[in-house]
Formats: sequence, structure tokens, C-alpha cells
Amino acid sequence: MVPRRPSDREIGIARTLLPGMSVADAKVIPSGSHDVVLLPGRAAVRIARSKPAVESLPRRTALLTDLQTVGLPFSTPVPLTPVVSEPGWTAVAVSWIPGSYLPPDAGDPAALRQVLDALSRVDLAPLADHLDVPHAYAGRERWEELMFNEAVPRLPPELRASGRRRVHEVLALDPEPPRLVHGDLTGENMHWSVDGQLLGVLDWDLASPADPAIDAACLAHWHGWSTIKRAVEETTYTRARTWYGTLSIEQIVKALLDGVTGAALAECVASVARWMVSDGLG
Repeated sequence: MVPRRPSDREIGIARTLLPGMSVADAKVIPSGSHDVVLLPGRAAVRIARSKPAVESLPRRTALLTDLQTVGLPFSTPVPLTPVVSEPGWTAVAVSWIPGSYLPPDAGDPAALRQVLDALSRVDLAPLADHLDVPHAYAGRERWEELMFNEAVPRLPPELRASGRRRVHEVLALDPEPPRLVHGDLTGENMHWSVDGQLLGVLDWDLASPADPAIDAACLAHWHGWSTIKRAVEETTYTRARTWYGTLSIEQIVKALLDGVTGAALAECVASVARWMVSDGLG
């Protein structure tokens, strides 16, 4: 995402949370349901943009604290402040994660396998109180209903049979023991050193106990399927391909839940259609 200059309001929030810290080089990245004020090398300030984001920010912040205890071999953001709510805004400051994200298709299969293995080894018990549920951004427990009844019918007629088939294929997967799944393990959320070491993983808002093949599918979206095929076992690769078939359609559910209508919703559906046509899944 292209950064922009912060508004006076955003600068004021950053100064309230981090008094005395310089904001001279601040920039803002819209990130999901938050605007993130970046103070390079020092901190990031996450400002909730919607009512659901405001309501979930305390839990998501507590999860960041929990993650410090489970032995991950890379950094995750550490809360620097409690969640602060003032009239008109709710925000929290977290630690800076160094490094930069890799260009698309630049991932090393062995390094990506290590990330997936590290997540799968995590004991879920210390995180249980603050993890979200699977499909958190796309309907939660209503995922199946919303996919079939709201998202698929909005697809172009020639793609609706494919959409229904993709959802059915996910529902037909054999149950997998739940593991720690980041839920958005891609591009900008993974920071690497210049010599290819993973330094940290950001944005744990969608973390849940789920099928680890979901994270493999997210990695494939950025690094390509040929890379992921060399990074995971064949069964995980197959499951990831199945999950990937629904990631596009979920964007319609998310848009609807966010209240998107009119031309913006039409553009979302058109983007999903282009994704489905190009993903090679039929």
C-alpha cells in the first residue's frame, strides 16, 4: 500500500500515546480495519477505523502480549501502551519491527517452510483466550451461509457454478487438527533481513486455531505456487489449493459485512471475478 502523510488528528493521537517521541517522519498506511501511523524505527500506532475494530482492539492487543510467551523464532509487535479510547478514536501503540517485505515470487521455500513449521509447533493453550475464530473477517460462524447465499449469487453468471464448487470443496476437506494460523501471512506482513532471515511477522488480527494450509495458501498468493509446492508436503499443498479457491470469494463477504454498496461493491465483485479467472482453479 502507498503511504500518505498523516492528518493533524493522526499526529495528535500519536503524540497522545507516545509523548516525547518524534513524529517528524511519520507516515500512514491504511491496513485492513485500521489506519497505522508509522514512526520508522520507533513504533507504530494502530487507530481503529470501524466499530468492530474498536471492539476487538483490546483482545487483539492482548494476543500480541500472549505471543511473546510461546517461543516464536521471529519477532511480533509488542504493545507499548494500553488501548486508549478518547472521544472519536481508539488506538494503541506497538513496537517497530525492522526489515522489509520481499518482492512477489522472491521467497525461499526452505525459509517459508520454517515459518509454517514454527506456527504449527505453537501450544495454543496460552493463546486460547485471545485468538479469534476461523473466517473472522468473512462471516465467522456464518461463513458457509454468507458464501453460498450472498457472495456466490453476486458473481457473474458464468462463475457461479465454480464459486459453489469451491465452497463445497472446502467443506468436504477432512478435519485437520487446529494449529496457530496467522490468517494473512503474506507480503507486507512479513519483514525480512537483507540476507533472507525472517525478522518479524506483523498484523495478527486474524490469528485463529485453524488448518495450517490456510497460511500456505496465503504464502502462495504472494510467493507463487511453484515456491509453495517446494515448501510443503503434497497433502498440505493440495489443501492449500482448495482453501485458495475461496479466498477470492471471501472478499465479497467482507465487503458486504463492511457495508460496501453501489459502485464500490460492483468493483469488488469485478476484482473477485478477475481473480477467479486467473487463478487456474476453474
